[in-house]
Amino acid sequence: MRQALKRRLRNFPLKHEVQTLLRKGLKLIKDGKTDEAVKFLPIAYSVIDMACKKHLLHPNNAARKKSQLALALNQSQKKGGKKAVTEEKAAA
Repeated sequence: MRQALKRRLRNFPLKHEVQTLLRKGLKLIKDGKTDEAVKFLPIAYSVIDMACKKHLLHPNNAARKKSQLALALNQSQKKGGKKAVTEEKAAA
């Protein structure tokens, strides 16, 4: 139990950082800030890869998270960024 507690305390900051970066990246994309999101993507990828390397995330889970960010960014860029996002909100 003590060992599990030590590992949990050691692993929590990185797992939390992955969650935070994923949320932040999706928020940037949703807000139409594609330029910032493009610059942010390599940082998020790096943290996700580090978590995968340390066995905090399964490789497929890491790939899914990276793919989710890239897919959202690509869709946002195709639609024209913020303008398309605000039109979708108005239509809904």
